[in-house]
Amino acid sequence: MVVGRAVLFVVTALVTVLSGAWGTLALWYQLPGSAVARTLGGATWALAVIALAVFAISRRSWLPLGIYAAMYGALLIWWASIAPSNNRVWSDDVAHMLTGHVQGNAVTLDNVRNFTWRTDDDYDAHWETRHYDLDRLVSADAVLSYWGSKAIAHAMISFGFDDGSHVVFSVEIRKKRGDQYSSIGGFFRQFETTLVAADERDIIRVRTNVRGEDDYLYPLRMDKATMRALFLSYVQAANTLSVTPAFYNTITSNCTTIVYRMARQIDPGLPWDARLLLTGYLPEYLYKIGAVDRSVPVEQLRQRGRITDKARNASASDFSRAIRSDSR
Repeated sequence: MVVGRAVLFVVTALVTVLSGAWGTLALWYQLPGSAVARTLGGATWALAVIALAVFAISRRSWLPLGIYAAMYGALLIWWASIAPSNNRVWSDDVAHMLTGHVQGNAVTLDNVRNFTWRTDDDYDAHWETRHYDLDRLVSADAVLSYWGSKAIAHAMISFGFDDGSHVVFSVEIRKKRGDQYSSIGGFFRQFETTLVAADERDIIRVRTNVRGEDDYLYPLRMDKATMRALFLSYVQAANTLSVTPAFYNTITSNCTTIVYRMARQIDPGLPWDARLLLTGYLPEYLYKIGAVDRSVPVEQLRQRGRITDKARNASASDFSRAIRSDSR
């Protein structure tokens, strides 16, 4: 009996601490108003949780638990009312939503990004309408961009055509103007999701040449029918986001998990793996399922796939060819 009560106490305390911390962060990230107002809201919630816990322990009463459950229920109702939107003042690089039109083999993409970047704050913005013939689709490459930890990278897919052109699809956060990226904020509905289609000399080059990131390119082994299906999945996902906005989530709805769900629609047998969350280790996952060249060890594949120096030395006009020199 005593052990049972002790276990119940520990579980209750753990749930209270975790849910209380979640509530504090939820209020800090989502309360309307200034940073001061959000800080006061989060601090008030945290102090209320602590006060109820102290009262419950000192008086050996379950009443504070009931009060906290009511508070938390109200918080969840408020949280559920927070809806994503496509109508905000967005950063320039995600200001427009990608949409696509498919007629047979012909695909028209509206709002393909083709920026010329000098710095993160100095660029020439260009949004273009481009036309693609899926009969001329010849390659698909996974591009991973690292900015710190070896375990975390941003994943993109670049599709190549027989005329040498490429278009990169990238699932990204849709930042409001003035926002800064936050992985913690990605758990608390701070950002919407957007799907960007861009020129390689824009979306890869800005990462290697402007932001100082370390990029790798891995040619994917897939037949033409699968490439086509994946390309069309991106178009469908973009069209869906354009009419049904969605929040970005650091774990459940990010640059890799969304692509995985699309790929699962093409190949239902595609296995789940923790490396889909720790995207820095995605090459090992691709190697495991045979989606990349397995004639060499995976570490050699990584070395061969690094394009950072090539990108930094390439001219904008010859960027796609330059980053693939000696990489296949």
